[in-house]
Amino acid sequence: MSVNMHEERRDPAPPPTPARPSLGRFAWLSIAAAFATIGLKTAAYLVTGSVGLLSDAMESIVNLVGAVMALAMLTVAALPADENHSYGHSKAEYFSSGVEGGLIVIAALSIAVAAIPRLLAPRPLERIGLGLLVSVGASLVNLGVALVLKEAGRRHHSITLEANAHHLLTDVWTSAGVLVGVGAVALTGWQRLDPLVAIAVAANILYTGARIVHKSIHGLMDVALPAEELDALRRVLDSYLHSGEVHYHDLRTRQSGARRFVSLHVLVPGAWTVQRGHHLLESIEADICRALPNATVFTHLEPLDDPASWEDMTLDRHRGKGG
Repeated sequence: MSVNMHEERRDPAPPPTPARPSLGRFAWLSIAAAFATIGLKTAAYLVTGSVGLLSDAMESIVNLVGAVMALAMLTVAALPADENHSYGHSKAEYFSSGVEGGLIVIAALSIAVAAIPRLLAPRPLERIGLGLLVSVGASLVNLGVALVLKEAGRRHHSITLEANAHHLLTDVWTSAGVLVGVGAVALTGWQRLDPLVAIAVAANILYTGARIVHKSIHGLMDVALPAEELDALRRVLDSYLHSGEVHYHDLRTRQSGARRFVSLHVLVPGAWTVQRGHHLLESIEADICRALPNATVFTHLEPLDDPASWEDMTLDRHRGKGG
């Protein structure tokens, strides 16, 4: 008897759903840090008149908007699946990172617009020492929050928190560049160093924004899992091939925020009972979910000795077959 059965199954030990709403507290931390750094960096600009420090303050405004967007999208992503969103709401996180990337690009252009006139008509900086001290304090705030967000993003598999953390770390390095530029002006007296550093900062921010937008687009386009996760997945599946009775093909993966989706066809001898095939799929799915946290697995069982089992590996597998 041939066996051809669809088996759909979520991970045997679903991720604890209450943990997802709690990620909002990290977004609130990012919002508080953004307000603090905006105040400190604006004060540093007003004290010194440095457009480099102004560019730094403008990026912190982008940080604030990004943090507010992150809070909104983390709240949406934590919503449970419903009739209209049967796969959940986890893709909402990509909107957050995409918007943040777009805002970064806008900030980079604004910095360049502010720096070019100062490059053409340089002005002396004032009270540089105090301005640098205030800016260093703001950078330390960003560094501390970025490290917290990076660890939380890794632990909870949140692309929103990871993007926010990388943005803050970029802000830290940007601030370091501005501090070097302002310090160089103080040492050399060459006023054009300040707007030149601001333009370099703008270029760096533009690159970061483009990367974040690119990653968000990939997520919305259902890109496959990263190479290291695919390797872990194949190791699990290959462990079932030693008997020669079990094969698999048509492996497909995608990532949706913190959720991973895996689908594949499993081929077994046609003489197997439905119960035996079902038990195998249960075992395979459980092993995949242990190897890949937050995974939802879809399997399709087929008879190994039926030629049709080897011909249905296209996305539109039944198109043109009359049913």
